[in-house]
Amino acid sequence: MNAYVFPGQGAQFSGMGLDLYENSEIAKELFDKANDILGFEITKIMFEGTADELKQTKVTQPAIFLHSVILSKVLGDSFKPDMVAGHSLGEFSALVANGTLNFEDALRLVSKRAMAMQKACELKPSTMAAVLGLEDEVVEQGCEATDGIVVAANYNCPGQLVISGEIEAIENACELMKEKGARRALVLPVGGAFHSPLMEPAREELAAAIEATTFNTPNCPVYQNVTTEAVTDPEEIKKNLIAQLTAPVKWTQSVQNMIKDGATSFTEVGPGKVLSGLVKKVDRSMETISASI
Repeated sequence: MNAYVFPGQGAQFSGMGLDLYENSEIAKELFDKANDILGFEITKIMFEGTADELKQTKVTQPAIFLHSVILSKVLGDSFKPDMVAGHSLGEFSALVANGTLNFEDALRLVSKRAMAMQKACELKPSTMAAVLGLEDEVVEQGCEATDGIVVAANYNCPGQLVISGEIEAIENACELMKEKGARRALVLPVGGAFHSPLMEPAREELAAAIEATTFNTPNCPVYQNVTTEAVTDPEEIKKNLIAQLTAPVKWTQSVQNMIKDGATSFTEVGPGKVLSGLVKKVDRSMETISASI
């Protein structure tokens, strides 16, 4: 069975999507439509922008979504997922890939999500940190033992967990993780505490937009970040997508469940190869492919 996976924030690069735009009429049409929906020329920033321009949240999230979804459309008949999953933002790309959302609605939701997260970041200074070389349980205990808001946010692969919260709490938690034997505990260059209780204002804002959007019955299951299990019920998908902003991304567990349910290969669709690397760290024997035209 073919599992298709879609990357999240951080995978962006200058020039992303230009090859698709230049070589496919379908891609050109969708990129032009995206400019109209967003109300600014995101293609200009994707194709020619600097790393700093691409790092703006209102740009980054739609840019990665567009690269992933348009690449999947350009693949045509060769794009045949038996199951899908996306890392954080990538879950929206996955939901277009399996027919739950249409392109236009999903892009509007991604844009709304980016703006809402940006606002939440400005309300309360916050950050994230990567902890390497510790068991998940040890990191969770370290978060609980630290004063302030700090939680496990991204279970990326065994021995790699990202924590999220208030700046001082994250810095203190990093020191504690090092004392507990972490190989590294380093604060990440991100704008806020994603997948933590500090994203509650963004969750509320996005919830209204998701509730107002049509979700279709998918043509294959999605393994969502919040539950890690195969989901096909549109109402359940909605509920999990709303919960995702303040809940951890359980990527390790999602990949494990996809393998348990019969996945024999993982194809990464979108910029970069981060997820392919994480899949290999979960199961070295698994075949990983990066989609390309």
